[in-house]
Amino acid sequence: MAERILIIEDEIKIADFLRRGLAYEGYKVEVTHDGETGLKSARDNAPDLVILDVMLPGLNGLEVAQRLREGGETPILMLTAKDTVSDKVKGFESGADDYLVKPFAFEELLARVKALLRRNKAADQTTFRFSDLSLDTGTREVSRAGRKIDLTTKEFDLLHFFIMHPRQVLSRELIYDRIWGYDFGGESNILEVYIRYLRSKLEAQNEVRLIQTVRGVGYALREE
Repeated sequence: MAERILIIEDEIKIADFLRRGLAYEGYKVEVTHDGETGLKSARDNAPDLVILDVMLPGLNGLEVAQRLREGGETPILMLTAKDTVSDKVKGFESGADDYLVKPFAFEELLARVKALLRRNKAADQTTFRFSDLSLDTGTREVSRAGRKIDLTTKEFDLLHFFIMHPRQVLSRELIYDRIWGYDFGGESNILEVYIRYLRSKLEAQNEVRLIQTVRGVGYALREE
């Protein structure tokens, strides 16, 4: 069965360009031109992936992403004409999984679409464990000593990356590349923000710290 892609884009030429290109690649494509209609469409019949423009009439793309993320895990590829670090950070914090700046080559968009769809396929339900921490990639459930922990998509992805590489020191550059697809360098503290979010949830009942800071390098999942 063809995978379904919902495009939410108010620029008719771009929307039609994407629709034709993705349909040619074998995807089932639906197009909406404003945030409210796109959000309703996604909620009524959840697609396999959403391509979402930031600048939309009415409900903007950041708001749509936030609302979509509240109700599910559908991958979101965000499109925007803005290329500043702060704009990218806002996009990721709203719930986007990837970020593409206009103008872009269709080949690059297609590669990102395929990568997001691959990542989202519920392949093997694998449970990872470290100390008293448990993470299930099939159900996307996380618990610590039996206590269920609710994580956002990016928090889950970050913790998943750590638990797949226990006791290894992971550099900031590597984490940015694997989780966000960008190296923000010294321009952003988004990684530190997410580490703080994760720690607050993992240590909510005064559990011992598992995500350790390795000064000048990055972070490691290991016991003190």
